[in-house]
Amino acid sequence: MLGALFPTAHDRRLIPQARLTGPMPWVIAVMLFLTLLASAAALALGSAADQINADLAGRATVQIVNADADVRQRQADAAQAVLRSDRAVAAVSRISDAEVRSLLSPWLGSGALSEDIPLPSLIDVNFRAKADPATLRRLRDALGEAAPDARIDAHGQWLRPVFDLIGTLRWLAIALVALLALASIASVVLSARSSFAAHAETIDIMHLLGSTHAQIARLFQRRIALDAALGALIACLLAAPVLWLLGQAAARLDSGLVSAGSFGPLDWLLLATVPIAGIALAVVTARMAVLGALRKKL
Repeated sequence: MLGALFPTAHDRRLIPQARLTGPMPWVIAVMLFLTLLASAAALALGSAADQINADLAGRATVQIVNADADVRQRQADAAQAVLRSDRAVAAVSRISDAEVRSLLSPWLGSGALSEDIPLPSLIDVNFRAKADPATLRRLRDALGEAAPDARIDAHGQWLRPVFDLIGTLRWLAIALVALLALASIASVVLSARSSFAAHAETIDIMHLLGSTHAQIARLFQRRIALDAALGALIACLLAAPVLWLLGQAAARLDSGLVSAGSFGPLDWLLLATVPIAGIALAVVTARMAVLGALRKKL
């Protein structure tokens, strides 16, 4: 199997192998290194979007804004009763005023939040499943009767612009992978045609001796396979520490949004297929380029 891809000693005598002294392994290494980083970014962004959406799709917050503390308390109690009686709600918890002040103090400053300033009553709602628009509409109608000042907001709606940005960046990373693949194909085509032109006399002699197009193309695809394998090895050796350092830096941020973009086993498996796919793409491209050149020449 390996002999069908990589050059044998006889092949190297027919078409000398430049190894790392030639530019092709380094070109492939740079392309695959950038492809690995772009693929890792696409996988991380996809993982972050999926995890955040799963965490927030089943949660909402009810906010009751009224300057009268007694009225606010009565409406909060009524809202909790309505929420607990709904079949779609799994759990309801009231956020204390001290917790609300703690949440607002980083934005407004602890000195600006005196005891005399009225704060909204907040109620956390966990749904049994994803909160669809019909469920939220039903709860808004029910809360409107029991607590006129209540407003329910799904957590997913708050972060919709973030989801849109993550989706845009993810598609941008995928487009970058596609562009790098096209650039790699162009580089392999140029290398194969250049090597084909440099060994034109050898190819003519092989044809006179009865060699077929497929046999000649196999020599070039074996050569590019070794170049691609060396380039993939270099790319992996460069990308592995970079991805590890980025992961360590993200972990130190201690951010839920960043930690949601961590890789799972499937993500690492998909990332490991990138160098293999790069080698296969280079081999197929070289074969097609040489076969096309042979059909034009003979």
